[in-house]
Amino acid sequence: MLLVGLTGGIGSGKSTVASLLARRGAVVINADDLARRATLPGTAGHARVAERFGQEVLTASGTIDRGRLARRVFADEGERRDLEAIVHPEVARLLAEALEEHRDTDHIVVYDVPLLFEAGLQSMFDVIVVVSAPEQARIERLGVQRGMDADDVRARMAAQISDAKRERAADVVIRNAGSMRELEAEADAAWELLTRRAKL
Repeated sequence: MLLVGLTGGIGSGKSTVASLLARRGAVVINADDLARRATLPGTAGHARVAERFGQEVLTASGTIDRGRLARRVFADEGERRDLEAIVHPEVARLLAEALEEHRDTDHIVVYDVPLLFEAGLQSMFDVIVVVSAPEQARIERLGVQRGMDADDVRARMAAQISDAKRERAADVVIRNAGSMRELEAEADAAWELLTRRAKL
């Protein structure tokens, strides 16, 4: 198994790149999906989030209102760290379970994780791929795709490390500053590199 960490700032197009790599044969595991599973009603993660942040972060049906919780924690670094202390260990456990079936295979497994560097996960990957995009393009993209206002996007960007720091620590940088065709070409080049690396 070649384990690839795929990361990038909010709105960079990381999820699109993950989809492109999946179409080329990668097994993609999404950290946000694991975080959702880790905090489903009935889980220890859900109980701890509700205890720490109160009923106001729950919907009428008892699920976590991720948008409301995100707005709260991205406005307060202490609360964000508390949330990460609850969720990250559960996500790590779920990831270990997901990776087990690929352990002794030649699969290229891509872990799509927004906070790779912030969580100090660099050492677990064979290759780190960073997706970068201009800040204004990211703000506009998130406004259209998720209905987020610019101030909310900037607050989330401020909670993440800069593209420049990510790029310096990356093995592969995919620049998402042009058309979909250009992004496809970047994904092709990255996939070729990953398949070569997997054969070593």
